[in-house]
Amino acid sequence: MNNDGIVLLLEDNIKILDLNRRMLEKEGLMVLVAKTVAEARERIKLAIPDVAVLDIMLPDGSGLDFLSELRKTGGNVPVLFLTAKTERADVLAGLTAGGNDYISKPYDIDEFRARIMGFIRLVNSGKTKPTLSKSASLLSVSELSVALFAVKGMSNKEIADRVYLSESRVKTCLSGVYRKLGIAEEQEKRKLLAERLEI
Repeated sequence: MNNDGIVLLLEDNIKILDLNRRMLEKEGLMVLVAKTVAEARERIKLAIPDVAVLDIMLPDGSGLDFLSELRKTGGNVPVLFLTAKTERADVLAGLTAGGNDYISKPYDIDEFRARIMGFIRLVNSGKTKPTLSKSASLLSVSELSVALFAVKGMSNKEIADRVYLSESRVKTCLSGVYRKLGIAEEQEKRKLLAERLEI
């Protein structure tokens, strides 16, 4: 991967979620996606993000409330609010709650990318050790995302729902993962996968 970083996107608009995910994956980042606060809670059990992008208005709660949960689990993760709430009071509420930045919808995708990459550079400058194993560096962003869910014992369909890929694409990704990590067809694939990725 070109950049060492994990980004959490908490967004209930599927088009925005997919656009931002694809753009960040092109930058070489691993992207965890969630459409609800409940899904975001599950994602941070999988991996603590280096940067979190949070919508405020969500079907099952608020990005403001989730931020306090994230702080308890993930410490001082930089948080960017990306929301349709544009009033000055909303901006102040987001920043007062502990957000590091705030972008109102509609937004400029290049500006969004620049701000995220700025946070990633800042986070990486303070890292003292890698967060993933050497084996993980062999994998593409999509393969790594799929692999991390696979070691949790999820089915291909469950993984597809979480990473917004088709089941056939998930199967292809997993085949690539097993091939790159030297895991043969007859072996206990997912157990070995966890061992190779050291998770």
